[in-house]
Amino acid sequence: MRFGVLTGGGDCPGLNAVIRAVVRKGEKEYGYEFVGFRDGWKGPLEGLTMPLNIAATRGILPRGGTILGSSRTNPFKIENGVERIKENLAKMNIDALIAIGGEDTLGVATKLDALGVKVIGVPKTIDNDLNNTDYTFGFDTAVNIAVEAIDRLHTTAESHHRALIVEVMGRHAGWIALHSGLAGGASCILIPEVPFDIDKVCKYVESRFEQSYAPILVVAEGAFLSPTISSPPSLEPWILPVSCFVGDGQPMIVRSVMRVGCSEFAFAS
Repeated sequence: MRFGVLTGGGDCPGLNAVIRAVVRKGEKEYGYEFVGFRDGWKGPLEGLTMPLNIAATRGILPRGGTILGSSRTNPFKIENGVERIKENLAKMNIDALIAIGGEDTLGVATKLDALGVKVIGVPKTIDNDLNNTDYTFGFDTAVNIAVEAIDRLHTTAESHHRALIVEVMGRHAGWIALHSGLAGGASCILIPEVPFDIDKVCKYVESRFEQSYAPILVVAEGAFLSPTISSPPSLEPWILPVSCFVGDGQPMIVRSVMRVGCSEFAFAS
């Protein structure tokens, strides 16, 4: 059999570990061939490929990012997008696709599968917001990086006598904020799933100041979209987005093992 492999959406720790595991398992144990599609769904849409074999995946296990590149291309939003993908897969003799991605990428994969394109989905997102998964790979590493940032910011808050608002990624899901806030000792955690009153939050922050404590608030990015936080607290807080750090980097060891197992399980399906 001949498989196409692609990574879509935002990059996250562990993508290369999945690519490596897929190729090594499929080539060594089953004799399968692989084609790497570049830049997410743009690859099969435009026929953008790269060689993908054991030699091409050596040394990538601990590397962040993805050797295949990524994009947020959606073939269902492009004229004749689905037909073009089917034509390109037929020309390249691709029997099935392995799509590594999150909500958007796997949403496209589900629709294509319903239209007759054989697709295997591997759940990837730091947001941890995919159904039927306990943990999506990328989430654990993102939380660890956010916790490290929060730990360092405690002394900054104390030194400057400030309330610090740490914004983390997650879109409409508050998993990163919840886990990193609990592990990092945040005074308050605001997530999209739980409504909150900004006046009560301000009063709580003021009460912490009265106890000579500089509070840290961890806020999921989706919570900032709520109309309840349209006006900032009166304490002139520093808002520190750590979002750009949690989405990539070297994967944590325990999750590297999980990614390898997750990838190898794909062939059993």
